[in-house]
Amino acid sequence: MKAVRLHAYGKRPTLEEVADPKITGPHDVVVRIGGAGLCRTDLHIVEGQWKEKSHVKLPYTLGHENAGWVHAVGAAVEHVAVGDTVIVHPLISCGFCRHCRSGDDMHCSRGAFPGIDTDGGFAEFLKTGARAVVKLDPKIRPQDVAALADAGLTAYHAVKKAIPLLYPGTHAVVIGGGGGLGHIGIQSLKALTAADVIVVDKSEGALELAKKCGADHAVLANGNQVAKVKEITGGAGCEAVIDFVGEGGAIADGIAMLRRAGSYYVIGYGGMIDVSAIDMISQEINFVGNLVGTYNDLSELMTLAAEGRVRLETRIYPLAAFNDAMDELEHGKLHGRGIFVPATAR
Repeated sequence: MKAVRLHAYGKRPTLEEVADPKITGPHDVVVRIGGAGLCRTDLHIVEGQWKEKSHVKLPYTLGHENAGWVHAVGAAVEHVAVGDTVIVHPLISCGFCRHCRSGDDMHCSRGAFPGIDTDGGFAEFLKTGARAVVKLDPKIRPQDVAALADAGLTAYHAVKKAIPLLYPGTHAVVIGGGGGLGHIGIQSLKALTAADVIVVDKSEGALELAKKCGADHAVLANGNQVAKVKEITGGAGCEAVIDFVGEGGAIADGIAMLRRAGSYYVIGYGGMIDVSAIDMISQEINFVGNLVGTYNDLSELMTLAAEGRVRLETRIYPLAAFNDAMDELEHGKLHGRGIFVPATAR
């Protein structure tokens, strides 16, 4: 099969022929990829930022946002069958450790993360586990939902954590509303909370997308963004900041936008959080990390998608155009999510 493979950090991956994945265990599932989302994390992986985190052996196949059709199953798999349309939860989890039994399957102590620490879905086929596949209505096209497997899931997971803070009359700031995660975060906030949603972005195009997704206020990051947010919130600041950027000054701005006892939800990364302990204590602000989400989160998000309450803005690329897609993402020309669709997708 064709697959996009990373051979060395600091160098772009290459498209090449590799062996098709095979069923080797009773709970294995092989998915024929119908859509695979391009994430900024893929750029960070190529840059080497995940080298010390993933410990993956190069070369390997990128791609951690995947959907498609079941191609083959192990002997113990009963809840899906060959031909079923599925979206793939990012983690292959064991089901037996404390985290899995608690429903926190993304923290599985024996888990694997295709596209991060093992072969992913920028390919024609992907090998995963039975616990990772969510069966979908066959009318759904995998390319239309693939990015919900991580971008959408991460945004939804963060918003769920913020729900207790966002009662009627409150404000939530979304930093980076035009990207693959941000525009899902906006829609999740509108679906799950009563808060006014303020989106801050440096791109006019991204702000237009944010307004289409339901943002109540669109603030251009032109140097006056903190003052504008304070104005919108009556000088107090917001109850929650959901940061999908996490670098380039976004963190300092987001902290300045918080009100007392507010919470900062960190999704984007690349920068550093620098806050004095006395400021955290005296203002009682909280910083909350977010790593994808649970299998149940993904099932809930797919319900919202089926109801039309969450929609992905996507741009489709063939696998062979992976460099073009990466360039457009890196240079801020890709709003929404880039989706790779292999030639083998029906």
